Amino acid sequence: MTKKQKLAIAAIIVIAALVSGITLMKDAGSAGGAKSAAHQDEGGHKDNEHHGEDKGCEHKDAAAHGDGEHHGAAPSKGPHGGSMYKEGESAFEVLLSEDDGALMVYPYQAGKPVSPAAVKLSAVLIRPGKAGEPLELRIEKDAFKASAPVEEPHLFDIRFTASTPTASQEFTFSREEGKIELNKEQMAAAGIQVKTAGAMKLNSSLQLPGEIRFNEDRTAHVVPQVAGIVESVSANLGQKVKKGQVLAVINSSAVSEQRSELLNAQQRLTFAKAAYQREKDLWEQKISAQQDYLQAQTTMREAEVAVRNAQQKLRAIGATGSSGGLNRYEIRAPFDGVVVEKHLGLGEAVREDANAFLISDLTSVWAEIIVSPKDMQAVRVGEKVVVRAIAFNSSAGGKISYVGSLIGEQSRTAKAHVVLPNPDESWRPGLFVNVEVVSDEAQVPVAVAADALQSVDGKSVVFVRVPGGFAAQEVTIGRSNGKFVEIKSGLDAGAEYAAAGSFAIKAELGKGSAEHSH
Repeated sequence: MTKKQKLAIAAIIVIAALVSGITLMKDAGSAGGAKSAAHQDEGGHKDNEHHGEDKGCEHKDAAAHGDGEHHGAAPSKGPHGGSMYKEGESAFEVLLSEDDGALMVYPYQAGKPVSPAAVKLSAVLIRPGKAGEPLELRIEKDAFKASAPVEEPHLFDIRFTASTPTASQEFTFSREEGKIELNKEQMAAAGIQVKTAGAMKLNSSLQLPGEIRFNEDRTAHVVPQVAGIVESVSANLGQKVKKGQVLAVINSSAVSEQRSELLNAQQRLTFAKAAYQREKDLWEQKISAQQDYLQAQTTMREAEVAVRNAQQKLRAIGATGSSGGLNRYEIRAPFDGVVVEKHLGLGEAVREDANAFLISDLTSVWAEIIVSPKDMQAVRVGEKVVVRAIAFNSSAGGKISYVGSLIGEQSRTAKAHVVLPNPDESWRPGLFVNVEVVSDEAQVPVAVAADALQSVDGKSVVFVRVPGGFAAQEVTIGRSNGKFVEIKSGLDAGAEYAAAGSFAIKAELGKGSAEHSH
C-alpha cells in the first residue's frame, strides 16, 4: 500500500467519525426539545398540576371554568367591550354605559350571536342596604336593553337568570364604583361602629334657639295722656303693683279745664231740671202753655248731654271728678304687674305721650323662638315644646301659640313664641333658652342613629356596609328625636350601616372622589 492510499483511508475514517458525531448530537437535541416542550409551562403552575399524571390527562377542574376564566379571574371582554359570562355553549356579554347608564346584554351560542327572541332573560338590581329591584328588559336589535338607565352610584350587583334552548344559566354582573375599602383593623382605629337599620317609635324633635321675653299681651307702656308737672311718684322700679294703684300724680291745667267744664255742665243741668219741673207743674195746672213745658224739657236734655260729654272726656284720659284739686291727675296701674321701667322724676315736666312707666305681668312670659325657613314646616301652632334654660337646670312644657308669617329681611328667619306660666318668676326676660319642638310619637319602618347621617354634595347619605368596606347611600330623612332619624327612602330595614365614626368614612370618600370621572 502506497503512502497516498494510507492518507486517503485515514481521511475517510475521520470524515465518517465526524458525520456520526453530528448525527448523535441531533438525536440528543430532539429528545431534549421534546422534553422541554412537554414542560414549558411547568413554572406557571404552583399546585403541581400535570406532575406525576398521565400525559393524556386534562386539567382536572377545566369543567368548572368558563372559557377565558382561570382560577377566579375576571370575566373576559366580549366583542362589544363588555364583560363576557360563559357556561358551556351559551354566553352573555353585559355592557354598561358610564355616560348614560344604559345596560345592554348580548346573547351568544357556540361563540356566535344569537337572536334575543330565542332567549329568556331576567335581571334583578341589588344595591347595598336595599331590596332587589327587578329590571325590565326589552329586545333591541341583537341585544336586550334595560328600559331605564342604571343610575349612579354604580355600586351594585345585577343577578341575571337566563334560559336558552339548550341550557339555563345564572351569573352576576357587579360594579364597585365609590366603594370605601376598610378592614376590621382600620374600622377599629377610626372608632366605626356598625348598626342595623330597623323600625322604631320616634318623637320628632327639633332643637331651636330662643329667649325669654315679656308677655306682650300682659305688658303696657303707661303714658300720662295729659301734659303737666310731676307732683309725686309713689311707684318704684321693680315694685309689684295692683290694678288701679296710683303710680304718680301730675298737676295738669288741661285736667283742670275739663273738670271745670264738667262742673259747669252739672250746674246747668241742675237749673234745667228745676225749670223743667216748674214748667211741668204749670202746664199740668193749665196755667202755662205746653210750648213752654216742651222747651224746658229740651233744655234739660241738652244739659244732661253736656254733663255726659264732660264725664267721657275725663274718663278717656283716666281722670275722674274733682279729688283734692281740679288740676290733680293720677297715673294708675292698668293691671297687676311689676314696674320694669320708670321714666318720671319729681318736678319733671311731661308731655301727654311721654313713656312714664312700663308695667308687665310676669306671672306668664313668652319663650320667643328663632325659626329658619327650613324648619318652618315643623314649627306649627299647637305643637308641643319643652323649654330648657341654658344658664341653669330648669325646664317647662308648653305649646306654640304663634308663628310669624313673615321672614326678616336681615335675619332671614321668622319668629314664634310659647306662652309659659311663671308663677315663681324664675323665667326672667332676657334669659337664653333652647326650645325642643316635639311631635306625637309614631312608629316608623326604618330609622338610623343620628350620628350615621352625613352630607355629601348637599345630599343626606348613610354609609352602608358592603363586603370589604362601605358605600354611600343617598337617603330621604323624616322626623328625628335627636338620637335617631327616620329614613323615608333609600334604605331598607335590616341594612347594616356605619353609626359612630361615619365622619371618618366620609373623609376617606373625599380622598378618592377625584379617582372617578365621566
